[in-house]
Amino acid sequence: MKRFVCSILAFVLAAGIFLKGSLSFYEKACLEGEKTLKEAIARASVQCYAIEGRYPPDVEYLEEHYGIQIDRERYHVFYEGFASNIMPDITVIPADEQGGN
Repeated sequence: MKRFVCSILAFVLAAGIFLKGSLSFYEKACLEGEKTLKEAIARASVQCYAIEGRYPPDVEYLEEHYGIQIDRERYHVFYEGFASNIMPDITVIPADEQGGN
């Protein structure tokens, strides 16, 4: 009986360690995805400026003309341009952090 209890405890401990590691990996992947998306939008904006002589008016323009893909279920993107010759402010927020989605 003592062996059985020790086996169960060892399994629960191993499962807990695995779960903690998996959650840590998921959080890191989410942060990396957010950073990668923001950098891709910034690169596409600069590319648009280099080609067209102006920054794009919105992210939809980047999606249509520069191949940017945004998973809107996972991220909210805020793209605020002051003028067509000034780099826009780009903010990417995970959807679950805004409004509890």
